[in-house]
Formats: sequence, C-alpha cells, structure tokens
Amino acid sequence: MATFPEVIARLREFAPEMLAEKWDNVGLLVEPRNTTSTITNILLTIDLTEAVVAEARENGAQMIISYHPPIFAPLKRLTQASWKERIVIDCIRNDIAIYSPHTCWDNVTNGMNDWLAASLPYVDSRPILEHSVKPLCGAGRLCTVKDPIPERDAVQLIVKHMQLDCAMVSFAPSEQGNRLIRSYAVCAGSGASVLKGVQADMYITGEMSHHEVLEATSNGTCVVLLGHSNSERAFLSEFKYTLSCWLNDVTIRISKSDRDPMQLALRENAK
Repeated sequence: MATFPEVIARLREFAPEMLAEKWDNVGLLVEPRNTTSTITNILLTIDLTEAVVAEARENGAQMIISYHPPIFAPLKRLTQASWKERIVIDCIRNDIAIYSPHTCWDNVTNGMNDWLAASLPYVDSRPILEHSVKPLCGAGRLCTVKDPIPERDAVQLIVKHMQLDCAMVSFAPSEQGNRLIRSYAVCAGSGASVLKGVQADMYITGEMSHHEVLEATSNGTCVVLLGHSNSERAFLSEFKYTLSCWLNDVTIRISKSDRDPMQLALRENAK
C-alpha cells in the first residue's frame, strides 16, 4: 500500500511543481487529517465539480487528483453559498485530499501537451515557450509532421486521438481543407496567448476567441478547436497507466461524472 507522502512524491516526480506558470495554483490544495495515512483509492478528473466529489465519496476515494485547481482565486470564507466552497467543505468533511497539477502537466515532458501533439505523427517537437530552468519543458509544442498531411485528414486523426466525436475547424481560406500540413502548434486548454504569432500550418487547442481565430486563419493557419476540457481529458487515461505502474496496489479511477460543460444541441426535425 502507498502512504499519502509517497503518492505526493510520485506526483511531484512526474511533474515538479516548479514547472507551473507563475499565475497558477498547483500542488496539494486540501490535506487529509492524517498526513501519513494509507492511500488505497484515487479518483482522476479534469474539473472538480460537486458531482465528482459525490462520486469520490461513493467509491471511497481518499484522494482526488483534479487537473484544474478548484481553489484558484483566494477563498475569503467557507460557506454553503458557493459551489466551490461547498466542494472544499465536502472534501474536508470526508477527509478527501485534493491535488491539482494543471500547468505542471502542461509543461512537463510526456505531459498534457506532448499527448496532444501525438495526435499527428511528427519528427520533431519542442516547447513554444521554454521553461527558464528546464528548457526541454515549457508551454505548448511546435511540431514538424513526418509526412505532409491534408488538412481534412489531419483533423480526422486529431479527433480520433482525442476520443472525440467532433471538433470545430476554421480552414485557411485559400485551400479550404486541401492544403498540406507540414507544421503544427498545440496548446491544451485556452491556447491563444501561447500560440499567438507562432508560424505553423495548423493550431490545435481547446478554445480561442472569435477574433483570435480570424487572425490566425487570415495568416494562413488552420485552427482546430476541441473544447477547453476536451483538449485535456484524454490524457487522464495515459496518466492513469503511468500512476498505476508506480502505485500498483492503489485503485485508480477516472471520473465518470467529469465532462465538458458544453454539449452539442441539435435542432429538432432538422432537414
């Protein structure tokens, strides 16, 4: 069995907290009463919602690894008025620890952005914004494909890799899906600030604003938007395998309640 300190050590070994962006709030956010307790059950999620906390309770999880930190802006009080405050209260009441890696996972080698980059076959990949201490780590990835791929074929490979049914695509205006992709840049989540000005045939990210998409396509870059958390969620299966190899006596589950808050609504009786 793994102790709580051993689990924390493994998480930090995979993605040191020093890799996080300065604005982020990563690491151990809620600590259990007994800091040397045994951990037998961990729940993985992208977003920590009340439904996910309920799922953790029902499955007897002693720890939640929530990619997005549920405590980001400082909490001035803990009341029942706010859903984020209720989450923290519920976890403390049920002695469930919360650990959030967020941009540690984004920036580390073999982390979130490397997983997103693997949606297309590439011959080289490097961080768009290198980390000051670990230059092989950093925000985003800029990749060169192994063999040029038509835009529409590239989109199909991306959707399949990310285990999604669809994606939003803005093709470069000159070719409308037929241009060959030779380079691409990725950034999980909201990638506009990282991708801005990057010279690549395609951007792959979770979300960008309307005007940011217009800017990119006007410069000849195809934009593929997967949805903020949908650009991140498939990585949980990869991380589950990694963590299971380190903690082979611990039950590790991926939340079934965790999902992107935005869903497609189809018009009824559409012809």
